Amino acid sequence: MPSSFIGGVHPPGNKRYSEDCAIESLQPPEILFIPLSQHIGAPAKPIVKKGDRVLLGQTIGEPAGFVSAAVHSSVSGTVRGIELYPHSVSGKPEPTIVIVNDGLDERAEEIAPFKEDWESVGADKIREIVASAGIVGMGGATFPTLVKLSPPKNKRIDTVLLNGAECEPYLTADHRLMLEFPDDIIKGLILIGKALGDAGRLGICIEANKPDAIEVMKKHTEGTNIRVYPLKVKYPQGAEKQMIKAVTGREVPSGGLPFDCGCYVQNVGTAKAIFDAVGRGIPLYQRVVTVSGPIINEPANFMVRIGTPVSALIEACGGTTEPATKIISGGPMMGLAQSTDMVAVIKGTSAILLFGEEDTEIKIELPCINCAKCVDVCPSFLLPTQIARFAEFENFEMAEKMGALDCIECGSCAYVCPSNRKLVQYIRRAKSEIRAIKAKNREKER
Repeated sequence: MPSSFIGGVHPPGNKRYSEDCAIESLQPPEILFIPLSQHIGAPAKPIVKKGDRVLLGQTIGEPAGFVSAAVHSSVSGTVRGIELYPHSVSGKPEPTIVIVNDGLDERAEEIAPFKEDWESVGADKIREIVASAGIVGMGGATFPTLVKLSPPKNKRIDTVLLNGAECEPYLTADHRLMLEFPDDIIKGLILIGKALGDAGRLGICIEANKPDAIEVMKKHTEGTNIRVYPLKVKYPQGAEKQMIKAVTGREVPSGGLPFDCGCYVQNVGTAKAIFDAVGRGIPLYQRVVTVSGPIINEPANFMVRIGTPVSALIEACGGTTEPATKIISGGPMMGLAQSTDMVAVIKGTSAILLFGEEDTEIKIELPCINCAKCVDVCPSFLLPTQIARFAEFENFEMAEKMGALDCIECGSCAYVCPSNRKLVQYIRRAKSEIRAIKAKNREKER
């Protein structure tokens, strides 16, 4: 029986559009827009200027602190400038390195030949390579992987799980990665385990609606200590706290992180990126993106260079059957609606979804009827409607006491709400305000 967690919802999967679409390499466009902020933490510091010639894989932005990540050129060409350009996460114009592609893909010296002895690379060297390669969590969170691979010394990690659940509707990028690059993913998992001190328990977690991926991964892990865990099809099965509970029975404490219960979770795409960096010397300058939705002519899974405008992906799919009324970066549950198709693909862009008028009906928000459906489905055992109510009336102290910071923003509460309450938006605002208040108080104490 596949494992699971308490709570959650069952939105239509809609994987059929693209799950059988093999990964295709998308030709990079004439101009690429590479944001300096593609990760949680401080934006990278640019180390190139207008007029500079850059090479494929060359570092063009250095980390601006420990919680930051390097940025690399995804083509060879000339820097047009550092300009403000629409960002898919903030929704605002952000500093962006604009590169005119020369079409040569001339590689930087940083891209080294394949290392036959990749298994002999030590833990410190793995972390060093991960940092220089600019690797971040590719499941959407974009937390710098170096930071995640550097838990406190008193936190012993005994379990490393790869997240191949891909529970968001429409998304199939991770599914295709597991089918087409299983060995790279497994090697990345081994490297993660080594970087964390030779964690003894290694696993790959996959929702049961991907039987082909489960079969492939089981076949490629035969004779190893790596176990494949089929998980029940339920959203948000891919959330790390819920995944840990489903597989190990352990609970991440309130306000804590997975290492507080001896666990580490990383996306399968990140594992592949780690092996690409350690084994092949390739920094993170491209990723797989699902392009799907009811109105897309030819859904696809593309290997896309970072900085490619979304419009180029839509064009490569033959456009849409009708004008798009909504474009989402990511999944429909946790993704972000975009104001333009000129935003660029970044390290955390797992999908571009397009919807027409029939699928984007505006629902009127009504008063809460206290039905408690949101409470029943909350995978974090919160009272979403109460937290949202405190946030709505700007009582952020009570919102924090009710556990606002434990919300994973999965959207399950809003999905089942019969009153169409904007629960996630309210709670997200509460979390932002609470963190701002805490930061201000810390500043006062200095």
